[in-house]
Amino acid sequence: MVSIRTNLEKVQEKMASACRKSGRKESEITLVAVTKGVEPVRILEAINCGVKEIGENRIQEADSKFGLLPQEVRRHLVGHLQTNKAKKALELFDMIQSLDSLKLAREINRRSGEKKVPLLVEVNTSGEAAKTGIRPQETLDFLQQLAELENLIILGLMTVGPLTDDQTVIRNSFHTLRNLFEQAACLNIPNCKMEYLSMGMSSDFEIALEESANMIRIGTAIFGPRN
Repeated sequence: MVSIRTNLEKVQEKMASACRKSGRKESEITLVAVTKGVEPVRILEAINCGVKEIGENRIQEADSKFGLLPQEVRRHLVGHLQTNKAKKALELFDMIQSLDSLKLAREINRRSGEKKVPLLVEVNTSGEAAKTGIRPQETLDFLQQLAELENLIILGLMTVGPLTDDQTVIRNSFHTLRNLFEQAACLNIPNCKMEYLSMGMSSDFEIALEESANMIRIGTAIFGPRN
């Protein structure tokens, strides 16, 4: 069985090294442990090792596990959200990282009641057809459109790096998101605060950190390969 504690320590060492390279503090980085396919007992083990934030990809899986976890753990939806599951997502998650359409935004706003909903806008920086997300060139206009939805609080941008071993391609993808993040921060859009730059997963988080990510989403590097 993979040692979650050992894996976490290895991830934290790599985080510290990447932060040193870019002149940043490790304390600035939010680590979201992605628990897709991980049974609750092993998620609890990670929490006991210091994990404070977890991410799930699917509503149904999250619903089956979250009741077994401590309430104080912050829960992120990191997978694609279908509009018809927005209501359930609002019940389960503290932050939705995958806002990728105006239709979904309007449904979340309608379903939110009095609740202010923290969200990240997902941007498809790789251009891969299989990935969801707003196109980079449409992102700033999209953020402006979201300003009229008063129950949404946009807290940053998210991307999934390209599926390649070419580090230059990966770095360019993250650089694109960082540029959009910086541009958006200068626009002073209502209900839009650029706090989180969420990019980097198990295979590429060190590059993401060097490109200014302050939130990384790590699954396999912590929990090992899953079915």
